[in-house]
Amino acid sequence: MNRHSPPAQKPANRVDWNDPHLESLLRKTETWKLDNRGAYPAQEVQIHIGWGAAAGKPALLVWERDHAMVLETCFPIMQGEHVRVDSYLGEDVRVVWGVVVEGREGHRAEDQANGVHVHWLHVR
Repeated sequence: MNRHSPPAQKPANRVDWNDPHLESLLRKTETWKLDNRGAYPAQEVQIHIGWGAAAGKPALLVWERDHAMVLETCFPIMQGEHVRVDSYLGEDVRVVWGVVVEGREGHRAEDQANGVHVHWLHVR
């Protein structure tokens, strides 16, 4: 191999998607609904929807890591909407901007009973 030739690539792993054992395993996961909201201490926040929103609306910050947040609201927020999230830490306010990348009605029984919507934000 000389310094101008690309390195040799490893052969790709081949998967037989029609293998009965694999199909059986995948069928078992079809009804799974992963939800990790209980692993993060929920925090009441105020959100402002859109660039020029003056009035805040209550929401619950239920998960946050790196450049992502998950919010619970009692109303839907459209995908692509810009959202300002204000968190109150004593007398200080933390302001974070994000964009809704996904939103849906909650799957949990208490979510459905209370009209909860769950929104994933990409934080800028």
